[in-house]
Amino acid sequence: MDSKEERLDIVEAPDEYSTPKGSTLPWWQQTGLRNLYGMMVFLFLGSTTLGYDGSLLNGLQTMNTWQTYFDEPTGSRLGIFGAIPGFGGLFVLLFAPYIADGLGRKKGTAIGCAFVIFGSLLQCFPRQGDGPRRDAMYLAGRFIMGLGSNISNGTCPLLITEVAHPRHRGRVTTIYNTLWYLGAIVAAWTCFGTLKLAGDIQWRLPTGLQCLMPGIQLITIWFLPESPRWLISKSREEEARQILVKYHGNGDDDDFVRWEYAEIVNTLQMERELSGTGWAELWRTKGNRKRCALIIATAIFSQCSGNGLVSYYLAAILRTIGITDSTTQAYINGGLTIWCFLVSLFAAFLVDRVGRRILFLIAGVGMLITFSVWTACSAVYAKTESASAGIAVVAMIFLFYGAAGAAWPGLTVSYTVEILPYNIRAKGLTLCFCFTALSGVFNQWVNPLGLEELEWRFYFVYIAVLVIECLVIYFFFVETRGPTLEEIAVLFDGEDSAAGAARFQAQEKVMSSAEQHEYAGQNPTGRD
Repeated sequence: MDSKEERLDIVEAPDEYSTPKGSTLPWWQQTGLRNLYGMMVFLFLGSTTLGYDGSLLNGLQTMNTWQTYFDEPTGSRLGIFGAIPGFGGLFVLLFAPYIADGLGRKKGTAIGCAFVIFGSLLQCFPRQGDGPRRDAMYLAGRFIMGLGSNISNGTCPLLITEVAHPRHRGRVTTIYNTLWYLGAIVAAWTCFGTLKLAGDIQWRLPTGLQCLMPGIQLITIWFLPESPRWLISKSREEEARQILVKYHGNGDDDDFVRWEYAEIVNTLQMERELSGTGWAELWRTKGNRKRCALIIATAIFSQCSGNGLVSYYLAAILRTIGITDSTTQAYINGGLTIWCFLVSLFAAFLVDRVGRRILFLIAGVGMLITFSVWTACSAVYAKTESASAGIAVVAMIFLFYGAAGAAWPGLTVSYTVEILPYNIRAKGLTLCFCFTALSGVFNQWVNPLGLEELEWRFYFVYIAVLVIECLVIYFFFVETRGPTLEEIAVLFDGEDSAAGAARFQAQEKVMSSAEQHEYAGQNPTGRD
């Protein structure tokens, strides 16, 4: 192998040899990418499943039949109804990365979908009569659904990120989590549509429809390609190369595909030689410790910025400003989810133009300003019961979620998987979900108690959190726009990292191939 000094000389090679660009056609004009992204739509259903559950509890709280069936849950009892999927997610977190790394991204997704379907059916048919047993069965269903969701969501983003073309990776992975709101829209308007139904079918129908999206995903997942990086890690290099040729090269084994394949193979080989794969690897190096700190901050901020108030307890928020009619609450809930989806989807297409860090800052500052105004308007309403102050609160809720949509729906997952090297990518994503679940459990359990005891004064807690959030983003978040998935590691670990060494080797191979072609053209007989 060449010395480090010789490899450093290779970096100064002409740009056309360092990183081949591949086809310049738009993705929809490339057969391979058109087929890949068409199938990838079914992977997005993992996020919509989560969104459906997130909005479902809001919708169910507006139904008199659900309130009657469960004896008007409030306070800590209502809190546990919202928080129990988080406990299910926490329970499976230690096993999820081993499923993703051991069985593969596709099989892991299928296992998660099966658990979600089973948990949804349990929620749909809880035991009648005896209160404790009824609650236990309902909570068991929500627990199992949370368990399954964290398995499938621990594999879907990995598969999307690792199979997407480097040029589209940021947008495609960011879109994944924004489709949480598509599930929320379906749940909100399904609940609205069943409000006029009589009897328990009013709430059982939208609860049972939780099976639809994971059911579709369970069937279609087998038609998608497996992650080339996972295949290479299992010594199935030729299968991985064929996937890259088929989808990234449109069937042509061109310079870009050869360069991409070489970079992935070399990086994984270097990671095996220089790094471990255990949990201790998450904090072994300075670069990994910084990654973990950013992942934890991202997870906590995504849940504890005031957004949890509306995500699960919009009906309670609206009651504090005098909006008690179920139909009106349902209209606001449905309109809010559509607004959030449109804003977050628009922001997902800006990640490669504006950059991740700028979008995080826009979200943090925008949420701080709108939440402060929201708090002030709530205080005015509490003192005066002014209708205009109540309307202003609703307006601020929409603006608050518009600001949040700039970053948190999409970037929470995509930023996490981007900054992690392959050898700890599944475990790092598990770390994100762990703190997301912990923050969600805390949020969902504490929020109804805080609203019940302090009403609008409880909002000051989140104003303090938002101030801290803006400072952390400004001083510590790393921009990842531009580099490939392997090259992002250099931003954290430096040129001496596995990714840096692998990049030199990939460049050497492309240079060597170019020199051989040039020599063959000058000496076609092959004779000296």
